[in-house]
Amino acid sequence: MKTLSRRRFLTASAATLSVAAVPSLLLPARPARAEGHRVITAGKRVIEVKGRAANVFGLTQNDGTQGLVMNAGERFRVRLENRIGEPTVIHWHGLTPPWKQDGVSGISQEPIADGAGFDYDFPVATPGTFWMHSHFGLQEQHMLAAPLIVRDPAEAGADMQEVVVLFHDFTFRDPNEILAELKAGAHDMSGMEMPASDSGGNSMAGMDMGGGSMGGMSGMSGMGGMGNMGGMQMGGMQMGGAAHLQDVQYDALLANDRTLDDPEVFAVEPGGRVRLRLINGAASTNMWIDLGKLSGRLIAVDGMPVEPIEASRFEFAVAQRLDVVVELPKEASAWPVFAVQEGGRMRTGVVLAAKGATVAKLAEMAEADFPAVAGDLESRLRAVKPLAERAATRQQTMMMTEAPGYVWMLDGAVHGKDKPIPLKSGDRFELTFMNHTTMSHPMHLHGHSFQVVAVNGKRIAGAMRDTVLVPSNMGMVTIAFDADNAGNWALHCHHLYHMAAGMMTSLAYEA
Repeated sequence: MKTLSRRRFLTASAATLSVAAVPSLLLPARPARAEGHRVITAGKRVIEVKGRAANVFGLTQNDGTQGLVMNAGERFRVRLENRIGEPTVIHWHGLTPPWKQDGVSGISQEPIADGAGFDYDFPVATPGTFWMHSHFGLQEQHMLAAPLIVRDPAEAGADMQEVVVLFHDFTFRDPNEILAELKAGAHDMSGMEMPASDSGGNSMAGMDMGGGSMGGMSGMSGMGGMGNMGGMQMGGMQMGGAAHLQDVQYDALLANDRTLDDPEVFAVEPGGRVRLRLINGAASTNMWIDLGKLSGRLIAVDGMPVEPIEASRFEFAVAQRLDVVVELPKEASAWPVFAVQEGGRMRTGVVLAAKGATVAKLAEMAEADFPAVAGDLESRLRAVKPLAERAATRQQTMMMTEAPGYVWMLDGAVHGKDKPIPLKSGDRFELTFMNHTTMSHPMHLHGHSFQVVAVNGKRIAGAMRDTVLVPSNMGMVTIAFDADNAGNWALHCHHLYHMAAGMMTSLAYEA
């Protein structure tokens, strides 16, 4: 059987709606202020991955544009239409809507039935690189996700090209089968041992316990039932051991739906400036951004500005976003931008190419394994607009544990058997995650932006974020936020299979 080329395949398939056919992620120069609601359809589409047709989901506007771009100061007036053949609900990751429009099944919104729709309407004040994705079952693994870009009107005249890239980890397998195998014990065999030199110092030794991040461990809620911490025991479970970097094996990594067999090529001007808006939409894969011969200035994480950091490689955990400004050389050339899995060589990417430049064939494997994403970047980040100086009025430590059968818990409970964490409007809440498991966890708080104020016990004036990676094997991260958005809000690990296996809870404002 003759294999169609990607271009011929996408032309031949009437059902196809992909970035290759519609350059939708190279967003328009400036969005028009729309009257009424813009329609985003959750629908089915077909893409090609390594020469094979793949049935996936997508979130598109009527013109084929994936996702949404708008200006800060506008209202988020969107009608979501569900056409995927099953119920769904979409979360606006990084935005802070009223809680009943946050899009989390069972916490803030009932699932939208197939064929039905839902109208959203709330103000969006903060610019940034955000994204939208399913918060129902394992649909996110089927690529039910898209960019959500909120531009700053004050930057409208900036002489800078914008390139948006949404990364995915892709499998041809049914994610329900994957989860069933993990629960049957596949996790115990699929992890990779992380050398001590790559662990990011995530042991109790050397932790600055006097830094105040724990807020005084005695008397905190969430600390009950620790058992013999020195013996690494909790509730009869053995903790620690060799760190796992991946527990799901993927067929490919994708950048804007494409592999390096046929990467998206963005036309750029030699000597120009490019703002890369990078979104890790993977279900479970932490990555590294690798700029190759280029160097870039990291100016924002999770849509929030940080003091610039210059580098050619950046840690990039699941669900996080990086805004990187690249000053291109003046010669007419082509420059790849890679995303590489942690602890391995699998990669994907896009190409920035000047007119007339030759785009060489790019290998889908890096030349050497990349290390674990272990939090070094997090320790170096500093917020441009930190939280106002204020003592915490509420402190809590949350224990992250695992048990046989692929059970992932927060404070000893799986979602559904957990108790919401109470808080009061006006609280300054400091929450310390303590990771007693063999895997890192990208923890996402809905409805709020938080500041990272300690990493492994050392106090910092870290980045403002909505998702932070808690390193494995006794890694600790403390976040602080102001309770200023009343409602019931999800708090969970953004590793899709960890969340599905229990690692999720919620915060509930007191009436």
